[in-house]
Amino acid sequence: MHVELSNVTKVYEDPPETVTALKDISFHVKEGEFLCIVGPSGCGKSTLLRMIAGLDRPSSGQIRFRGDLLTSPHSKISMVFQSFALLPWRTVVQNVEFGLEVQGKPKSEREAKAMSLLEMVGLQGSENLYPKQLSGGMKQRVGIARALAIDPEVVLMDEAFSAIDEFTAGALRAEVSDIHKETGKTFLLVTHNLPEAIELADRILVLSSRPARVKSIVGVDLERPRASTDSEFITIHKDIFALLQAELENSLMRHRLSELPEFRKLRDIEDR
Repeated sequence: MHVELSNVTKVYEDPPETVTALKDISFHVKEGEFLCIVGPSGCGKSTLLRMIAGLDRPSSGQIRFRGDLLTSPHSKISMVFQSFALLPWRTVVQNVEFGLEVQGKPKSEREAKAMSLLEMVGLQGSENLYPKQLSGGMKQRVGIARALAIDPEVVLMDEAFSAIDEFTAGALRAEVSDIHKETGKTFLLVTHNLPEAIELADRILVLSSRPARVKSIVGVDLERPRASTDSEFITIHKDIFALLQAELENSLMRHRLSELPEFRKLRDIEDR
């Protein structure tokens, strides 16, 4: 397996409170697969992605990349952030080159690679602009080019389309789908947008409410490009929406019950 998680749990301890964000998460990602992760708001989707990126560590359990234990950032795993995270003092091409610069690649190689990727994401002619001169969609294109520049095997995307308008997001999703097909790289996308997940994914991992567990893994066996008006697309949407709706209702019920002293005692026993 390309990426494998086994019984991953993440606990945040901020005395006197202890919060379990993720509990016993186990799943795998095949090489070349596009996996989307959905779940209720605040269930720990981004935390899960950060741990796969090596930017955070599980409290218990293991994350493996090509069978090797992953405990820190890996040169073959890159990430595209929701907030773009571009360096404002660097031009577009310099931002794309950044990872290659860290790796010590020569300037001519960095520039050639960056320019090739900027052409791939439709930003040729914008290489000397600064982030403040770019639209949201252009910034995210730079983020995607930067993530691809180090030639990763796995590309992680954290709500990568949520900070831009829907028209631009739609165009960018199509580009990412094409890049996935052309490069054969493994993609993991965290999203709150269910149609987006169905449009892009080979499989969709559905998380429960906090503490998040794997509620379901749904295969999406539809030809690309996918239309949201297709009957099979609508059926998958209804099925996953029902899972998420049930989690929301359960979460609200647990919140109400948590106010009762009797429930608090039960929860304490369960957590032991």
